[in-house]
Amino acid sequence: MGFLDALLGRSKPTRPDLDQLFALPSAAVTLQAGASFVPTGVGAVCFASVEGGAFAQLQRDVRALLDADTERGGIPVEFGQDSYGYTWLTARHAPEETADLVNDLHAVNTLLAEGGFGPQLLCSTVVFRESADGTEEGTEAVSGTPRPLALIYLYKRGTFYPFAPLPGGAEKRDNGLELQVRALLANDLPLEKDLSRWFPVWGAPGL
Repeated sequence: MGFLDALLGRSKPTRPDLDQLFALPSAAVTLQAGASFVPTGVGAVCFASVEGGAFAQLQRDVRALLDADTERGGIPVEFGQDSYGYTWLTARHAPEETADLVNDLHAVNTLLAEGGFGPQLLCSTVVFRESADGTEEGTEAVSGTPRPLALIYLYKRGTFYPFAPLPGGAEKRDNGLELQVRALLANDLPLEKDLSRWFPVWGAPGL
């Protein structure tokens, strides 16, 4: 898988500034106003799994951290593995709770980094979906499904980029929308300038 393997194999990165994640709620407002994409309340942290009791304990610590900070019913955090063996930790909030979602993602990244698993951290995602009220004629898939969009934070780069898979599961992306979002959020987020690093995250939670 070129995307995650490339991230793990890059030469010495700069130390990431996780506080950049706190710019996401403001970016969400800009995205809704300028492109009619609204938060779904779904976000995730992706990291390379590590075998052993220490990592299993860390997973329990992450779950306890987020469980202790929620008054919602149900499961506030989910762990899952993709077909490439990478772990996705998914947090879910109400769509209007973007700030709380970002707090969860920041807490998970911090806990993993402080636990010595920084090298395994890959990216974080916050998922949006096209608002029915703002959909323009011809922009939806044939099925009528609103377009999904994720803002992706690259842990090792400290930058963001948009990822817009086309609905339908064909593993094709909407490059035009991604470039539109890049221009729209230029003043809100530190965006990744190297387009070759805009890796697709097919099958990420919420997409």
